[in-house]
Amino acid sequence: MIEANNKVQSGLDDFFEEEDFGQLLDAFDKSKEEAMAEGVIVEIKNDEVYVDIGKKSEGILPLAEIQKDDGQLLFKTGDRIKVAVVGYYGGRSLLSHKKALRKEKAIEFIKNYKEEDSENIFNVKVVGKNKGGLIVVDDNDIEFFLPRSQYGFKESNNVLGKTFKVKIIKIDHEEQSIIVSRKKTLDDERKKRKELINNIAQEQGVIEGIVKKITTYGMFVDVGGIDGLVHYSEISYKGPVNPSLFYKEGDKVPVKVISYNKERKHLSLSIKAALPDPWSEIKDSLEVGDTIKVIVSNIEPYGAFVDLGNDIEGFLHISEISWDKNIKNPKDYISKGQEIDVEVIEINSDERRLRVSLRNLLSKPFDEFLKKYKLSDVLEGEVTLTTAFGAFINLGMIEGLLHNEDASWSRSDKCKDKFKVGDKVKVKIIKIDTENQKISLSTKELCESPVQEYAKNHKVGDIVKGRIRDIKDFGIFVELSQNVDALIHKEDISNSTLENLKIDDEIEAAIVFIDEKKNRIRLSVKNLVKMKEREVLNEINDNDKITLGDIIKDQLA
Repeated sequence: MIEANNKVQSGLDDFFEEEDFGQLLDAFDKSKEEAMAEGVIVEIKNDEVYVDIGKKSEGILPLAEIQKDDGQLLFKTGDRIKVAVVGYYGGRSLLSHKKALRKEKAIEFIKNYKEEDSENIFNVKVVGKNKGGLIVVDDNDIEFFLPRSQYGFKESNNVLGKTFKVKIIKIDHEEQSIIVSRKKTLDDERKKRKELINNIAQEQGVIEGIVKKITTYGMFVDVGGIDGLVHYSEISYKGPVNPSLFYKEGDKVPVKVISYNKERKHLSLSIKAALPDPWSEIKDSLEVGDTIKVIVSNIEPYGAFVDLGNDIEGFLHISEISWDKNIKNPKDYISKGQEIDVEVIEINSDERRLRVSLRNLLSKPFDEFLKKYKLSDVLEGEVTLTTAFGAFINLGMIEGLLHNEDASWSRSDKCKDKFKVGDKVKVKIIKIDTENQKISLSTKELCESPVQEYAKNHKVGDIVKGRIRDIKDFGIFVELSQNVDALIHKEDISNSTLENLKIDDEIEAAIVFIDEKKNRIRLSVKNLVKMKEREVLNEINDNDKITLGDIIKDQLA
């Protein structure tokens, strides 16, 4: 019995696969009156329901067709039931209650159908398949036929259960079947979309759109059923911006069409093109040198962007934030959202460029420095940079330069050997250049110079000896002791003596000048000669016994 039941069910399944209401009667050589019937359930056995439809033998109906989702039966033995004859197997009629109900609904649908209904688009679900196409039903369980030629998609085996949009293309009153097409729907939609795109692409004015989706590179905006892209550079006159900071999905926005790529079917839109150009508004109202209030809208390592409040952003370069040349990060001086006054230093409406300065509105550090300090003042600073010629010292407001020659009384000392960046050092202001706004510093003047030490035991008129260190066109440098040099000008030595001198020779001379502050000593050989002549004359005057002739004789000897 089980084997026989399986054969019956297999026959039903095979027939349902072949079944096409448009060809049903011809396939089995039966009239449409015989295709629909009302019978009486005579027995329910296993998975089959036996229904008496007035034939020699009962027809077979699958049990699943009269069961609810929870397994409860909708009918019982003795109940009358509407069925459709859908085939034959082993001399018995194969029946379907669901197809009978759908057939009734289809007949009612055809009865009320109007020609204008052919333009209606509705959803259907695939419930069966045969050689000619697909059996589909709508939300009201009305059955339709979708021929293979009207699919509009590639045929596949997993189409059952899929949902499509279709249109009615034919009503077969004789066969009481309804033919639908998905291809027609797609073709009509393409045609309508093409017309819509052409109309939108040719639109020159401002149109209203709805934000559909926001991405990192822009927004997709629906304009009358067509989606176009508003690139993030086309949102604001400020330049490229993050769309999510300005809009959210569902917002209505004004847009203008800027291009349409037919090959890529890409519609480009612009929000800023649909708005008044703020650069035109400020063209005649803003000039270089004007002071304006702005809001810091974004901070980058190289500077900040400031919002003028009318969809225009200006750029504040890091060098224009402070007079401090060593500024590391703009965030140390300004913060996002802060309102500040700035000066316009460049404006170019054609290139949409605006540069501003915060520094120009601040007091110049050099001027503030001169209010607090003067020449010869001593203060503490921090080494910010060492070079081959000296070191730069941060004095709080400005930087001063400490040359190598002002860092030590020793000629061989260099700043890069004495200091490192970050060292705290006391310095003395030795020069203020107001024209070039430069400060010269000294550390050597804060301690006793070698000449000062030397001057404790020597004075002008003393006769000293030293080693010739260098010979120049203008004179001779003589090393008197460690770090103490003296200069003999060319005019302070005879030519005959000068011609015979060479470096490292010992020379004797008289001190004629000592400058302790500038660490300078001048010597003179000619003065030494005069002094010695004066000593000789003094000896003559002190010794009456010695005559002038004797002295002359001694000098000639």
